[in-house]
Amino acid sequence: MYRSFFKYFIDFTAALLGFIVISPIFVLVMICLLIANSGKPFFFQSRPGKNARIFRVIKFKTMNDKEDKEGNLLPDAARLTPVGKFVRMISLDEIPQLINVLKGDMSLVGPRPLMPKYVPLYSPEQFRRHEVRPGITGWAQINGRNNISWKQKFEYDVWYVDHLSFALDVKIFFLTIKKVFVREGISKEGMATTDPFDGTN
Repeated sequence: MYRSFFKYFIDFTAALLGFIVISPIFVLVMICLLIANSGKPFFFQSRPGKNARIFRVIKFKTMNDKEDKEGNLLPDAARLTPVGKFVRMISLDEIPQLINVLKGDMSLVGPRPLMPKYVPLYSPEQFRRHEVRPGITGWAQINGRNNISWKQKFEYDVWYVDHLSFALDVKIFFLTIKKVFVREGISKEGMATTDPFDGTN
């Protein structure tokens, strides 16, 4: 019953209340990034959701669009703006995803939505992460986030799918708040993000 009905109801209610409460922070961060990113405070990207259905995820834009002499984007770490670094450090870049939760594309807790190009690379077991709506935070995020291997992330994701419950979601929610304060696992050492998934790593 929780998985099929109450989880969405709780997600929607909590996201709506949360968005109202943090709206002043939302507006402040949006203005700062509007200035830092030449009028582009938001980042939109297609992601696979439940049953791998594609939706558009929204996040605060923490990296600029600077390119090298050949017209290629600079590495992530080189494009991470000072404001964006701070926003990412305390996970404020995830706030706009509350809109995705309100739309029903995402949940507050669940496997993180990854790139569509990864879907064909999943094993049948790894693909099971799409049996539930993706989340703003999840079991993998509180157990290493970007400092663990893709294999381990997917194992955590599938474990969550098999053990999904209200108690587990509450546990993950509060542990996420703790992780934000201690700033663990936000990025791999020397990188702004983690290595891309290639089906073997």
